[in-house]
Amino acid sequence: MKILEVQQFSEQELIDRLRKLTMLEDKETKPYEKTFISMENICIDDLFPPQRYVLKSELMKVRELKWRLEEQEIDIFNLNGFIRVKLDGNREPIDLLPPVVEEVIERNGRIVNIINDGMHRIYLAYLEWVIPQVVFIRGLPKNLLYYAFPIPDKDWTKIELRDDIPKNFIKKWHRIEKNKELYRNFNSTFMNVGGPRGNIG
Repeated sequence: MKILEVQQFSEQELIDRLRKLTMLEDKETKPYEKTFISMENICIDDLFPPQRYVLKSELMKVRELKWRLEEQEIDIFNLNGFIRVKLDGNREPIDLLPPVVEEVIERNGRIVNIINDGMHRIYLAYLEWVIPQVVFIRGLPKNLLYYAFPIPDKDWTKIELRDDIPKNFIKKWHRIEKNKELYRNFNSTFMNVGGPRGNIG
């Protein structure tokens, strides 16, 4: 992996873009428009993953990106905004945001901080004993919660490192039947975020 160029964007630019972000299927709805958005360093033990696996290939890719960014004096765990990275061999640059965490109040009254985006970076932080900086979003409309439930036991030791995902493997427990109606479209305001597998996780 070779970095050709890095552009850095401020925390305020990140927040402004997040407020304009739309849903994937409903381009008129902006889930974060009226939420409280802040940059926080949150301990891994206080974060709930929505899935019980990470892909080894993606984890290795994120670790290598971390090393390459360190050569540019950029800490992948503390971006203080977001960066736009041009990688050798990629036609278009990739926007890298801090992991996105949403506060959700579940039906039993439990308040949980669920990882929306950046699962592999959070897991890397777990492996490397880091308290990562995240985008922390509170006050989401009840009809626009993250599309999957958090894992109830929140046990990071049970997260599987996998080479691939078997055909009938249950990746996440969806909140509603038409779960794609709750997908956020990060690419509505950023470049190549959370797109096809091969971008940075």
